Amino acid sequence: MIERSNVFGTPTGHRNLERLLDKDRQSFTKQDLLKFIVDNEIQLLNFRFIAGDGRIKTFNFVTSDWRHLDRVLSTGERVDGSSLFRTVDAGSSDLYVVPRYTTAFVNPFSSIPAVDVLCSFFTHEGTPLPNDPEFMVRKAQKSLKDATGFEMETLAELEYYLVTEPDHLFPACAQKGYGESQPFGRWEQLRTEAMVLLGQMGFSLKYGHSEVGQVSDQGRELFQHEIEFNLMPPNRSADAVVVARWVLRMLAKQYGLSVTFSPKLVSGHAGSGLHIHTRLVKDGKSVIGTQDGLTDVARQVLAGYLEMAPSLTAFGNPSPVSFLRLVPNQEAPVYICWGKKNRSALIRVPLGWNGVQDMARVANPQDPNSSTPEFENQTLEVRSPDGAADSHLLHASLVVAARRGLQNPNALELADSLYVGSNIFKGENGQAIRDRLPKLPMSCGEAAVALNQQREHFEVDDVFTPATIDGVIGLLNSFEADEAGLRSTDARQMAEIVEKYLHCS
Repeated sequence: MIERSNVFGTPTGHRNLERLLDKDRQSFTKQDLLKFIVDNEIQLLNFRFIAGDGRIKTFNFVTSDWRHLDRVLSTGERVDGSSLFRTVDAGSSDLYVVPRYTTAFVNPFSSIPAVDVLCSFFTHEGTPLPNDPEFMVRKAQKSLKDATGFEMETLAELEYYLVTEPDHLFPACAQKGYGESQPFGRWEQLRTEAMVLLGQMGFSLKYGHSEVGQVSDQGRELFQHEIEFNLMPPNRSADAVVVARWVLRMLAKQYGLSVTFSPKLVSGHAGSGLHIHTRLVKDGKSVIGTQDGLTDVARQVLAGYLEMAPSLTAFGNPSPVSFLRLVPNQEAPVYICWGKKNRSALIRVPLGWNGVQDMARVANPQDPNSSTPEFENQTLEVRSPDGAADSHLLHASLVVAARRGLQNPNALELADSLYVGSNIFKGENGQAIRDRLPKLPMSCGEAAVALNQQREHFEVDDVFTPATIDGVIGLLNSFEADEAGLRSTDARQMAEIVEKYLHCS
């Protein structure tokens, strides 16, 4: 690990605020933060807020004036909304940013002892900003629960590439990187350090590993990695993606590397997705899987994703480079369909540990008590989104699509009609299956049209405001020239456009 300042003069594992406060994060109060800042001589308080470009922004406050510190934690601060959101007019641009205490963490990068906290946006009237991406996720959650009684949990898989100098001893081996260990895989130490820091910041992680992509290209090498989070409420899952991108960029800069979440870097090599696993719960228990398979509720949710797939592309694939990844004969989906354990389908139903309680005993015959505890971990994986996506808009749109499926009287029939049992690009029946399946949009312009056609579902309960939908459509249509350039046969022009969107999220 890179050596960096430690505000407590103790090992990095002691930066976890929940442990330091001996309190569950969901119970954090303003008084907890004030006391921690004073007791530990924290010198900076950083407000972090996520704006219209999906990136994390920062305001710094020194903590020397206790009364001022108490005030900003209580009331927030003014910001220029027109510089943060396309939908906020410069003539009436003042907004408030107000901290959410449960999101606080010790900043691991600051040379000055600092505590950071994520914020929400409020209007001049003191009401939540309708176009705040984080608020949209919470509105979507409320709309789903009010309409159906269910709540959603999501799990994000964040893929990314690290760009580095060639290693002549153990060079990159094309498309052979999945799960690779050092020295054949590279930069495991950066990935694991990011995971440790994210855990200290309060995010629950599942695991990390190297991904398929290893590329030698134009005197550089690219190594693909993935960090998976555990199931969380969608607003927290969306926060996790944004903070993880920031952590990875900060670490990469310290290592002298470039990191990118761009959907596609080099033709013929794996792109970077942002797969989202989802499940519905009621009273804390999953309602989508049983020992015998999927419930009708799960199949209704699947139908919602399938019906809304064209417009979901507007949120999950909002870059011209996105559509270099969504091409046939790759693991990224093209056709609107679902399947079990099928990575070529738009929606995959992965293994869920149903009815497999003896695996640990078989692997460990010396331990008669080692059977796998029974638990429900079935998810539905949406595989089309990529690293260009605005994390909060994407999560909100998936919650909306799930609600739509549960309210569609024809949902079960739709799910049955779009089921595929195996890889649709192999076997003698593959072509016949593909011929009957609808396709995802193949450009930003097509995604914009699809969003406009299905916008009424997103605008139910004002989850997405008309201004937000219009803004996304306008942004997608603004990429027309670059999309034309990516269809060019001029390799240099294509490379320049790919480079332009290297840091598109």
